[in-house]
Amino acid sequence: MTSADETPVRVGVFGLLGSGNLGNDGSLEAVLGYLRAEHPEAVVDALCGGPEVVAARYGIPATRLHWYRGEYRTASRAGAIAAKGLGKLVDAARTTAWVRRHDVVIVPGMGVLEATLPLRPWGFPYALFLLCATGRLFGTRVALVGVGAAAIGNRPARALVRWSARLATYRSYRDTLSRDAMRAMGVDTARDEVYPDLAFALPTPPPDPSGQVCVGVMDFHGGDDDRARAEEIHRRYLDGTTRFVRALVEDGRPVRLVTGDECDAPVVAAILDAVDSPLVTAAEAASLADLMKEMAAADTVVATRYHNLICALKVGTPTLALSYAAKSDALMDRMGLAAYCHPAREVDADRLLEQFRALEQRSAELRRTLTERNVIAARQLEHQFSALTAALFPAADHAHAHALREAP
Repeated sequence: MTSADETPVRVGVFGLLGSGNLGNDGSLEAVLGYLRAEHPEAVVDALCGGPEVVAARYGIPATRLHWYRGEYRTASRAGAIAAKGLGKLVDAARTTAWVRRHDVVIVPGMGVLEATLPLRPWGFPYALFLLCATGRLFGTRVALVGVGAAAIGNRPARALVRWSARLATYRSYRDTLSRDAMRAMGVDTARDEVYPDLAFALPTPPPDPSGQVCVGVMDFHGGDDDRARAEEIHRRYLDGTTRFVRALVEDGRPVRLVTGDECDAPVVAAILDAVDSPLVTAAEAASLADLMKEMAAADTVVATRYHNLICALKVGTPTLALSYAAKSDALMDRMGLAAYCHPAREVDADRLLEQFRALEQRSAELRRTLTERNVIAARQLEHQFSALTAALFPAADHAHAHALREAP
């Protein structure tokens, strides 16, 4: 508790939150749950991509991350280019003012140190660098909590990410690959820990299999190094996934299409149009909790997006990953399903169907494995939040220890 003469700790959360990506918002929800349980005295607000959504959904004040609203659209006209340039200067001033008002800023999860999807260095990497640099300058503790990282080929993006990590007060990663990637980029990771993704801390709905297959789709065009082949990769992904869904329908299996980001809607529409059957339906999930309910109602899940996989694995549903990055393979390995990965860049519907049938044959065994791995993940995240308190809230940590010593 905070005494009358103490100022409540001021905590900011930062990132592309409320922007339509359910995985990002799930990480935020997990951190807010931790803060409300362990530090209820904290005054929390956000600097984020979708402030209206964050304020309405989570009940905290929120400010727009970028002054220029077209930040993530390609600028081709002179006016848009000038606005983007001006936006960088304005954002530097806005970020500085926001950071100075806080004691602690948390970047909750997300792949903020990677470029497994197309990335422009002067977009989010620049925003993250501003955050970490101003935090170091003004003594605000900045924590990158359970984040994803990967090797980055683009030199400006790599430099911004490297310096952001170096300037942060605290770092932890959602897999060993992420920590290794940062070490390879020149960051001292000797004191950095690895924990499960923050979404594993969210409440879990009970399993309720109904015979359907959940297929999680994605507007997938490859990664940052695949720009020249983006359309080819997308066509192959969509064609293979559509053929797989059609094969399930021909076997009489009901299929539920799910997404993880607003941008995935055209892929759902294309599959519904190509496979004209009442057995294929589409979910409208507004949160990771909604996605988990869909996954809990499935006998089996085949999914692409990283947090689609997490939702399925967390509720204990046997899952096959259409893997687009090493992080997906690492997640499946952590949860005991390493054998059930299929490359998203080269979806082979016949091979995918073979893997799917093999997965279903081991369904009962894999459900037991997932139950065991989820217990381990929950314990590890308890350690994550204890470490975060010790690093960011030392006064609260000491007060808690004192209370324990004084207890009868």
